[in-house]
Amino acid sequence: MLKNRIITALAIAFVALAAIFFLPLWAFSLFFLLASGFGVFEWAGFVGLESLKAKLLYTGLFALLAGLLYLEKDYFADFIVVVSIIWLFAIASILIYPRGESLYRNPWFVGVLGLVIMLGAWVSLCMLRAHEQGALWLVWLFVLTTATDVGAYFVGKSFGKNRLAKQLSPGKTWEGAVGGGICATLICASALIFWQSYTWGDALLLTILLVCIAVFGDLFESLLKRTSGVKDSGTILPGHGGVLDRIDSVIAVLPILTLVII
Repeated sequence: MLKNRIITALAIAFVALAAIFFLPLWAFSLFFLLASGFGVFEWAGFVGLESLKAKLLYTGLFALLAGLLYLEKDYFADFIVVVSIIWLFAIASILIYPRGESLYRNPWFVGVLGLVIMLGAWVSLCMLRAHEQGALWLVWLFVLTTATDVGAYFVGKSFGKNRLAKQLSPGKTWEGAVGGGICATLICASALIFWQSYTWGDALLLTILLVCIAVFGDLFESLLKRTSGVKDSGTILPGHGGVLDRIDSVIAVLPILTLVII
């Protein structure tokens, strides 16, 4: 299991880095649109769509909306603001769970929410990549989310005792979350200080904020799984599960980081 997880993670990292540094912006946008499409296809399970046809239609709607947004790039920044606000409400729903759980049992709400969140992640990727130092910021983001995830996995496995969110994800612990957060903060805050000349205070503030959002992004997928009755978002990635299992933290962090950078 661990071996498959490591091999898959390395393969994903290689492909992602190649796309970030070697593809022109239009090809980068298309590549990650396709990758996002796999996530949307899995999100269809949270909506209650079971047939292949229904899932493909849902994914096709996402692609159509993405195309329309791409033609109106002037609205990218406004859209990111909206998506960031939606993530604040998503985080609030985790904090008050199980109150408000019924809202996530509404397939129309979950369906629209999935399209908006996944579009927000894709638009954020496009905006960041177009930034002067966008490629490096994307690498920084992926290091942050990966370090948070990997650190939480190993620290939680070794020392985890206190459940982080027992009703949502019994396997996650406070020890794991703190361990992953410290790991990501040490790496990414240091990078901001030496690469972007951030002060210690600003570097720690931004990094810790995004680490917390990454943890909530992971928990939000757990909330969707629990309310929809879906055990796994997918099986396409050996050792990880589905695409959403790999990018749940990334899609939460992307719009917030984009607002800060852009």
